[in-house]
Amino acid sequence: MYNIAFILEQALGHATHAANLQQLVPLDREVQAHWALVPFAVHGLAARLPGYGNWTVRAGWRAQRLLRQLRRRQQLDLLFFHTQVPATLNLAWLRRTPSVISLDATPLQYDELGPYYAHQAGPLWAELLKWRLSRACFAAARHLVAWSEWTRQGLIRGYGVPSAKVSVIPPGVVSHDWQCPQPRTDHAGPLKILFVGGNLERKGGLLLLEAWRQLNRNRVELHLVTRDHVAPAPGLFVYNQMQPNSATLRQIYHTCDIFALPTYGDCLPMVLSEAGAAGLPLVATQVAAIPEVVHDGVTGLLIPAGDSAALTVALQRLLDQPLLRLKLGEQAQQHVAKHYDAHTNTQRLLDLLKHVVHEKPHPVDHR
Repeated sequence: MYNIAFILEQALGHATHAANLQQLVPLDREVQAHWALVPFAVHGLAARLPGYGNWTVRAGWRAQRLLRQLRRRQQLDLLFFHTQVPATLNLAWLRRTPSVISLDATPLQYDELGPYYAHQAGPLWAELLKWRLSRACFAAARHLVAWSEWTRQGLIRGYGVPSAKVSVIPPGVVSHDWQCPQPRTDHAGPLKILFVGGNLERKGGLLLLEAWRQLNRNRVELHLVTRDHVAPAPGLFVYNQMQPNSATLRQIYHTCDIFALPTYGDCLPMVLSEAGAAGLPLVATQVAAIPEVVHDGVTGLLIPAGDSAALTVALQRLLDQPLLRLKLGEQAQQHVAKHYDAHTNTQRLLDLLKHVVHEKPHPVDHR
């Protein structure tokens, strides 16, 4: 039996990843999982404490407190952190206990996408300190798990991590839960374009609305799953209270014909895997790791970020060519089932964690 602590960040889409792990990890009877969910929100007096508003500081302190609680109850064989944020200020734990860190983007890569996350780089001294802390964190971990090849290259080039120390294991979705119950066919009536993204502006929802208005709106409906308010219009359907992984959300995927996510800033949006598993052709932007899911002309169509005309052309092409639309959707489903299935990838992750428990530690450069 392997006693493994899962220290999981609960910000943005990472909460969905944590929920999937909590569902699937217990299926491996060799692993006794101990969960430490690190909440993002901060309220009341804590919000006024100097430095506590910084997510790295807050996540590090909260993770340390949760680890102490776990350690009092059970000797731990390994610590698994997702992401590096709760691990960065816990170097003592990383050096004392075999540890693996999983991440969707390095801090440097996140800085590149920063303007779209309302994130700004700090002064040079602060950025240098952040880089040194991150490099020490990555060096202290026994192994790193990158969600994508894009992330893996960011670790190697940006932080000097040896390539053999990084494995690419995407998060994945439970493919059979998202699979459309009936084979997809061309049909009469309006075709339905689906968008799923909490932040409408960052995810390109406003751009999609602009493109949709250029299409034949008697022939096309637009379905937006978002937390943001959108003014009603004929042919526009907005869902503000949808829960991740819910049966109702899956039903919306199954009734739509095209999935569009013209995002400005993302690392590896899990909604693309959900849409692919549901057999939808994917329209998305050439941002970060997205081209690893959306292979242009194979699983969907890629466009430059912010290009409304290119988005309109891509959508019109899928509307006018039902055979292409169905073919891309079928190939997207096959691609997700092969590379982004949560059952398969969770077991790959657990096999790696077990291996790391028995692996001899390598000398670590603490500079």
